[in-house]
Amino acid sequence: MTKVRFQADADLRQAIVTGVIRRQPYLDFQSANQAGLEGIKDPEVLAIASRDGRVLVTHDRKTMPTEFGQFIMSQPSSGVLIVSQRLPVSEAIDALILVWETSTTTLNIQGWV
Repeated sequence: MTKVRFQADADLRQAIVTGVIRRQPYLDFQSANQAGLEGIKDPEVLAIASRDGRVLVTHDRKTMPTEFGQFIMSQPSSGVLIVSQRLPVSEAIDALILVWETSTTTLNIQGWV
């Protein structure tokens, strides 16, 4: 078992990613820039996160829930966390660290339904 790993969507505030890593340097949180997600459509972003065994973290409440629902009908995924844009950055950081600290996942997501 390993700790959950996060992938930031291009719309997620970088201050959240930076703050999480600053507070928990061992937490694996890849920025959208590191993954080359700028300008990539949601289905491909989901595929990249899935391929890498990462939970996608996004602010996108508008299209991501529908895209995620369609995605998991045919492909495995580690999941999506939608963070409200209204949530203060410090609270978003606390919430993501809490998820990381309390969650474990297996790397074999192929059998996950």
